[in-house]
Amino acid sequence: MSPDRAVDAAPEGPPGVAVLGRLMRRLTQSPRYRLARRVYHRHETFFPPALFLGGVTWDALTLQRIGALLDNVILGIYLVLLGGSIVLTLLDRTDRPLPPSLQALSTWSVGTTQFLAGGLFSAYVIYYTRSASLTTASLFLLVLVGLLVANELIWSRERSGYLLIGLYFLAVFCYFTFLLPVVLGTMGFAVFLASGLLSVGLVVGLLVFLHRQGVFADLRSFLWAVSLVVVLFGGLVTFYVQQWIPPVPLALEHVGVYHDARQDGDAFLLRQEQASRARFWSRDGDDPFHYAPGDTVHCFAAIYAPTDFETDVAHRWQRYVPDRDAW
Repeated sequence: MSPDRAVDAAPEGPPGVAVLGRLMRRLTQSPRYRLARRVYHRHETFFPPALFLGGVTWDALTLQRIGALLDNVILGIYLVLLGGSIVLTLLDRTDRPLPPSLQALSTWSVGTTQFLAGGLFSAYVIYYTRSASLTTASLFLLVLVGLLVANELIWSRERSGYLLIGLYFLAVFCYFTFLLPVVLGTMGFAVFLASGLLSVGLVVGLLVFLHRQGVFADLRSFLWAVSLVVVLFGGLVTFYVQQWIPPVPLALEHVGVYHDARQDGDAFLLRQEQASRARFWSRDGDDPFHYAPGDTVHCFAAIYAPTDFETDVAHRWQRYVPDRDAW
């Protein structure tokens, strides 16, 4: 909301909002806060992309691994704050006056949404990339990368409410698809479906709240928003059935073909041909594998899984046919 926009202030309402109002009144009296707000509005077209990049950079520096408690908690907080920021943005578009504290917060809703969405979807891209090769789940990864770009362009297209709702549903769904398997210690279609239904329930509940607050012009607009969530849910289920979604929370850490592989205590000893200096980067086994009579071919794969996690892992083998130059 522009700082020059004049609106009638609504009462502070619930106790939580009243406390927030007192905090915001103290903050707005600070000269540093007023200076920051003036600078932000003076460069409003610059700050959202910068904050988006900040969210991506923060993830690249701080993310550890899928299943890490601290990472999951931080991403969960991001998700809650992103929902609040989107709700505030949509409420700010209505003709109903906001409480003074929420009016002050709405000043930062665009930048906050950019930072949080950038942080969430960049984390998802990192996690899902670790769980699959670019060939097995490239379509879904392209969707996530596309969301990063869409997140950047939302604000230049009159901030479509439907796009924000769709963005938030996908953020919630992606979060639960790797959180629920970690919590339950297993994965599969039933767990994926439960993640989706939980996401649908949460987002539709949020839409009901927004509808009661007058965000949607009429019942038809509200039903369009609900339909969007249902269509996205159906699309993601289709992606899962077609195996276009990486198998998070599993992550392929290493795979290679070796002349020998054996376990030595808690470690594995792998033997490969000595790479030439011209191929100093070759540390992932023998490629190509030079077979000699009596050799045994060993394929070694290291897969990360959260503690106490149980699932089946299948290796799919292909044989190269030289005459047809195909696998």
